[in-house]
Amino acid sequence: MGTSRFAVVSAAVAVTLLGSSLTPAAAAPVLGPVAVGSGGAVVSDTPESTAAGLRILRAGGTAADAAVAVAATLGVTDPYVAGLGGGGYLVYYDARTRSVHTIDGRETAPAAAGADLFLDPATGQPLAFPAAVTSGLSVGVPGMLATWQQALARWGRFRLADDLRPAVDVAERGFRVTETLREQTRQNAARFAQFSSTSALFLPGGQLPEVGTTLRNPDLAATYRQIGREGITALYGGPIGADVVRTVHELPLAPGATLRPRPGLMQLRDLATYRALPVAPTHVNYRGYDVYGMVPSSSGGSTVGESLNILGNFALGEMSRAQALHHYLEATRLAFADRNRYVGDPAYTDVPLAGLLSPGFGRQRACLIDPAHALTSPVAPGDPAAGAGGCTPAGPVQARQPDGETHTNHFVVTNRWGNVASYTNTIEQLGGSGIVVPHRGFLLNNELTDFDFTPLQPGVPDPNLPAAGKRPRSSMSPTIVLRDGRPWLALGSPGGATIITTVLQVLVNRIDFGMTLPQAIAAPRASQRNSTTTQAEPGFLADPAVPELQRLGQRFTVNTTSPLDPSITIPPDIGVAAGLEFLGHGKVLAAGEPVRRGGTSAGVVVPRG
Repeated sequence: MGTSRFAVVSAAVAVTLLGSSLTPAAAAPVLGPVAVGSGGAVVSDTPESTAAGLRILRAGGTAADAAVAVAATLGVTDPYVAGLGGGGYLVYYDARTRSVHTIDGRETAPAAAGADLFLDPATGQPLAFPAAVTSGLSVGVPGMLATWQQALARWGRFRLADDLRPAVDVAERGFRVTETLREQTRQNAARFAQFSSTSALFLPGGQLPEVGTTLRNPDLAATYRQIGREGITALYGGPIGADVVRTVHELPLAPGATLRPRPGLMQLRDLATYRALPVAPTHVNYRGYDVYGMVPSSSGGSTVGESLNILGNFALGEMSRAQALHHYLEATRLAFADRNRYVGDPAYTDVPLAGLLSPGFGRQRACLIDPAHALTSPVAPGDPAAGAGGCTPAGPVQARQPDGETHTNHFVVTNRWGNVASYTNTIEQLGGSGIVVPHRGFLLNNELTDFDFTPLQPGVPDPNLPAAGKRPRSSMSPTIVLRDGRPWLALGSPGGATIITTVLQVLVNRIDFGMTLPQAIAAPRASQRNSTTTQAEPGFLADPAVPELQRLGQRFTVNTTSPLDPSITIPPDIGVAAGLEFLGHGKVLAAGEPVRRGGTSAGVVVPRG
């Protein structure tokens, strides 16, 4: 993979945050939500992770090298959202071959898992969602590190140890606790306190960390160093993996813990046999743009693609705002019905992907949209095998809506050669399972709760039930858009099932409504997922078009409570998008969130207007 080149890195880019866990922190890199320039660009959730990516790009790394550096640093500075204990999906544009590739790094169920994974053996009934999340049962075999290694093997220039070095520096020296991190800790404090390893890391002295103090994670720094020396087998069958398995079986409960979480099923062999999968991307053409996304096990590419195919039958830009938004909401209502019925791990279920993404099926579903009235959810799925036929309105079905992951992060990277990475990674709920691996410094995921605990509709096959080695369905939607065969946009978002609608809404804002990319990202959001009500941000409800939408039968709700504890308030935000727009002649616009999740950080190697 080449030799280390960090001697040439600018000291202004290297992260040098000093201090102990309760001392004032050194200033973080100053990076705003928008940047324009050349030579490479990064947009991510934290200034330290964006700076880490820029550090690698300045040293001559590729977009793959920088993506690993960003993801690893996010494991330090965004620890409740992603890290070594999780997984994700990478969409990558290779400028040399002018082609788009994807890697499925989704977690898998242990070999001992079956369809009854989340059923209480005493009653035969599904476990309560919070009890399933905060347990060893919820922990899937992590795919993050395998994804990094595969990306570097295919497109990297540096060794894994080199790309981990910025994250090691941040973990060892520390980073400033932000208001966002403190708030996320508050939302998790009760369950974090149940585990000695988690509370020791994230609740110093048993208290919430104060804004402005420094959080250090020397255990994670040591873990990264060990991986750099020994390679990924340190996790996949080696000593780090053994610690993960021990933690899943022997939960590190704190003295006086009131929870009695269930242990998990993972064995070391599950880790040793894990593989990140190279797969072909999804592809649809929308108004002349080629939109590439993630195939199943993610439902992101198929559902975004189907929604675009539905909307392609309408001239949104010529409609009133109320009618355009009505069509957007109805398109996702229909596409989510098909997602829930047909999409799962393709190694275990026959996913009719070509049918779902066919223009004919888009016409079949589009003909059900009534400009005068909203459909009644849950709507029935369509028939992908029928193409444009089968446009027969079906009455609402009695289908339960699935639970889904709620917190991830997404970042985008490009380098001087025009390679592009769009990467979404996660540990599922905010704080994952709530369990830090003792002496390793990272949280374990609860991805297996993305399986349906029982069939969503009695008597109808469910493609997303647990099974040995199976990947739970995801909503992650890393996306790359080409125009005339060249990158034009790269984008994605966190937010569970709202990821799909966020990515779609940003695309519609940019392509159909003519917003700039920063405007498209900042605009208020609404997410219709085949539910009786549409989740909306307060800013969306202030849109003058909303009263007309309500007259059409659209109903809205604002979500301000945690899915794990309704007594915990959470921000009503939907998604945290990150995007790149390629302006030609090597110039790129990097855009993140100005407000959501405290604002995100965009940076370029060579700034210019």
